[in-house]
Amino acid sequence: MHKKLVEIASEIVQTQVSKTSMTAADIALSLQQVFNTLQELQKAESGEIEPSKIQESALTQALTPENSIQNDKVICLECGAEMKWLTQKHLVSHGMTQKEYRKKHGFTMGTPLAAKSLTKARSKAAKKRGLPEKLQKYLEARKQAKARTHATKSPSDGPGAERAKRVRSRFSPKKLG
Repeated sequence: MHKKLVEIASEIVQTQVSKTSMTAADIALSLQQVFNTLQELQKAESGEIEPSKIQESALTQALTPENSIQNDKVICLECGAEMKWLTQKHLVSHGMTQKEYRKKHGFTMGTPLAAKSLTKARSKAAKKRGLPEKLQKYLEARKQAKARTHATKSPSDGPGAERAKRVRSRFSPKKLG
């Protein structure tokens, strides 16, 4: 008795769900990926495509920037490793920095390379500590201090006048008592 590819794919995904917690979106994505892989395997079995092409296409389908950052894990788009967040140490093993990784795979510079659940937990902890309000107060105080320094500067003070004063005082001879 031959099973249909959809039945085989659903059995595989059911096993995955029983072993790990997955959201509905993760289940749908996994089902689609498993089905596509099974289709390609069937084509390779019948001689339509080469087996090496299957591995390449399966990796490119499964690992896109949109689905590499999941709720409970991040999948490295270079090697396929799954972790809570992509560390600098891991990316160095691929010979790149976080900035280069983001640029190569089309992430914005503000996108955290961490699982969504971890990002939410960090955000929640920061809000609990009052970070957003403290940050607003700090930025406002900094803005006011900057406005005061610009208002008190005399016209003779140029852009590098303060630095020049510090350099002069640093190298001026010390007076002995």
